[in-house]
Amino acid sequence: MSMREDPITAHGGGELIDLKAPASEQASLRTRAATLPVVTLNARDLADLEMLATGAFSPLTGFMGEADYKRSRDEMRLASGVPWSIPITLAVDEAKAHSLKVGTDIALATQDGKVLATMKLAEIYKVDRHAEAKAVFGTDEDAHPGARNVTSMPPYCLAGRVTLFEEIPGRTFLEFPREPRQTRAAFRERGWRKIVAFQTRNPTHRAHEYIQKAALEICDGIMIHPLVGETKGDDVPAAVRMETYKVLLDQYYPKDRAMLGVFPAHMRYGGPREAILHAIVRRNYGCTHFIVGRDHAGVGNYYGSYDAQKIFDRFKPEEMGITPLMFENTFYCKRCNGMASFKTCPHTDEDRLILSGTKVRDMLRAGQAPPPEFTRPELAAILVRAMKESK
Repeated sequence: MSMREDPITAHGGGELIDLKAPASEQASLRTRAATLPVVTLNARDLADLEMLATGAFSPLTGFMGEADYKRSRDEMRLASGVPWSIPITLAVDEAKAHSLKVGTDIALATQDGKVLATMKLAEIYKVDRHAEAKAVFGTDEDAHPGARNVTSMPPYCLAGRVTLFEEIPGRTFLEFPREPRQTRAAFRERGWRKIVAFQTRNPTHRAHEYIQKAALEICDGIMIHPLVGETKGDDVPAAVRMETYKVLLDQYYPKDRAMLGVFPAHMRYGGPREAILHAIVRRNYGCTHFIVGRDHAGVGNYYGSYDAQKIFDRFKPEEMGITPLMFENTFYCKRCNGMASFKTCPHTDEDRLILSGTKVRDMLRAGQAPPPEFTRPELAAILVRAMKESK
């Protein structure tokens, strides 16, 4: 079956972008890259490079030029008008910017000097990172991890098409599909036509399981799609989270209707704007539906509980091309005697088991398993053990 027969096209209505050099060209690119000026990438840049090269960031063909940057920052669109909510830029300091010349090729390397890609330098431009943080995150405070990452980036940006000719180092969980072409192939193999994606950076609690299964009632299959790039220091490490997802899918989901993928992006904590980006990217991965829960991609109290759902109203359904599935906060209710949400449960907070992330972390640190109505016992055991080992 060709890609044209996939249930959904890549974002922007086209084919997936592919910026990976064919095997036959890799050696000559490697030789040539050794002669080029080098720009060093940090962990977040590397994650963006992988997302660009594999087509996860389609229709982008490289780090953004100024027209795309400005419009995505101010209007959540690319210069072409296609929805795009967060700028994807490659930052360099002033000295590096002045040493490079538009129209030439540059090499992109890891911090230990391994050259991975070349970039045709189309533009060098300067931006105001504080204005960017305020536009994207609603704040430029250091207390917001996404804003802090942006304001700590130098003000000069390099733009241009990239060509990746080496594997990006440090890729993990390779037994699971990681690239859009791999997930699309997996969906075709399973015969799924309506596919829902669930974005996560936390272990799956019963509340998540409830909304995932509610979505699965109207779709052919679900892809649990944990983010494995850089997160905040107090988030549960990716390896521990992956262990919990594997156990959950093995014991509580139908084998032919649920799969685990890997999302190599880094976490921006961009709340509503990141919800839009997460949806766009899942369309590229081949999903037709995307779950948007309470405070999606939020941090602290920076965003309203349902701001990430309301923001979808700013786009026409056909230009997003992926259907958001909106869910209220869910919980176990003792009087309903089961999982419920504010939409379905008529009772009071006294009847509901609602635990904050902080409270759960405190319990785990004390070696206490959260109650089974909150976390499956098999998952709680993994989390308690991981907390003990991290002390």
